[in-house]
Amino acid sequence: MVCVEGAGGSFHHNNELAMPSKTARASRPASKRQRFPAGASVLLGVLLAASTSCFAWPDKPVELVVGFAAGGGTDITARTLAVHLSKHLGGQVVVINKAGASGELGLTYVAKAAPDGYVIGMTNMPGLVTLAIERRTQFSPSDFTYLANLVRDPSAFSVLGDSKYRNLADLIADAKARPGEISYASTGVGTDDHLAMVQFERLTGTRLNHAPFNGAGPLRTALLGGHVTVGGMNLGEVMPFQSKVKILAQASDGRSKLAPEVPSFSEQNVPLVFNSERGIVAPKGLPPDVERRLSEALRLTAADPEFQKQMQAQFTEMDYVAGPQWRSRLDKATAGFAALWKTAPWGDAERKP
Repeated sequence: MVCVEGAGGSFHHNNELAMPSKTARASRPASKRQRFPAGASVLLGVLLAASTSCFAWPDKPVELVVGFAAGGGTDITARTLAVHLSKHLGGQVVVINKAGASGELGLTYVAKAAPDGYVIGMTNMPGLVTLAIERRTQFSPSDFTYLANLVRDPSAFSVLGDSKYRNLADLIADAKARPGEISYASTGVGTDDHLAMVQFERLTGTRLNHAPFNGAGPLRTALLGGHVTVGGMNLGEVMPFQSKVKILAQASDGRSKLAPEVPSFSEQNVPLVFNSERGIVAPKGLPPDVERRLSEALRLTAADPEFQKQMQAQFTEMDYVAGPQWRSRLDKATAGFAALWKTAPWGDAERKP
């Protein structure tokens, strides 16, 4: 049950209005006592409803919006989350894909939704903050209520299993010999996969040919079909297909406990550390009780052993951070990316040939 306090304060119905003190009542004839006429209870009920609205929440499905196509890491995480969040929230959670513009369409849909808790969104860092840095977006990071970050998934460079590149050094050498010719697919301009490429280029003095997609699903199809040379996907997105691809490097600060066989960039002399962080936001202005319900349900989900087990099976690391702390971390990251944009803008239109 969620109760929303109105502007008129709270009322208490006891069939008597503005009752005098016991002393005053004792000195006053009984006929003078002020009691409600027959219709006063109805009027007071109306006033009470206007002041404090209590209702069962949620009493209809909650939409969990994903700004990328089905089949990618964000989508898979969201669908796993929906099952467990439904259990801890006490109502159905359904995933809705709003793919396009590197996740902007999904974020805009959430930002413009009614702030009643029935629309929430799974976000990706850094896109959550970098999209508004690189271009005029239809949303602002200030348009959201930040509920919790849940997981992180390191960036990774992958090629087909029969690729001529045996390791990262081979890719770097070829990229230096053929600047701008090697195709690199990402999940969109300004996403973690794209920015991992930008930082890789800066660290190695190379230049790749960027090919953005609307999610890891179509990107992976293009890679497996031989339409692109290098696939920039998160580790959890590519590990299920490791029999068909070769993962040259992943961007944790060391080898991942979930995939210890995959080398890091750092151990191959490229100090690149980059992760996709996935969290949950809602429109700004949620009723406090609804915000508390959602935040608590997310906390319980993150602590749920079954959810953690499924994240591990998806090669996705847990990284639960409560809303206020998460927002603080995002603010620091925003400042860093804004500074990076000034010195090395990553939008394809700004990249010099």
